[in-house]
Amino acid sequence: ILTEHFAGKFPVWLAPTQIKVLPVSDKTLEYATGVYEKIKELGIRVELDDRNEKIGYKIREAQLEKVPYMLVLGEKESEDGTIVTVRSRDKGDLGALKLDEFISQVRKETDERL
Repeated sequence: ILTEHFAGKFPVWLAPTQIKVLPVSDKTLEYATGVYEKIKELGIRVELDDRNEKIGYKIREAQLEKVPYMLVLGEKESEDGTIVTVRSRDKGDLGALKLDEFISQVRKETDERL
């Protein structure tokens, strides 16, 4: 009950889902799945939204849930294979970042608080 009541109000290190991965199409689902698996293996709480709905709806839905970070993965990201477009609940649109740099940033935020 508390998790549902306070959903989205947790800081990144306490959030039930720290990162939500959003592929924008079937074409980018494979890349998104790989990103999801990599983040999950590192013990970061991550969710893959693989329902393949229109991106506008997915972003609105994710904003309502207010996860600390959303990774929006389109064809540009998929073709490069190393970048993710990051939206932060607290900092807004962070643009394209290298996946490894983004993961390091999240781990640092989490480690500093624990």
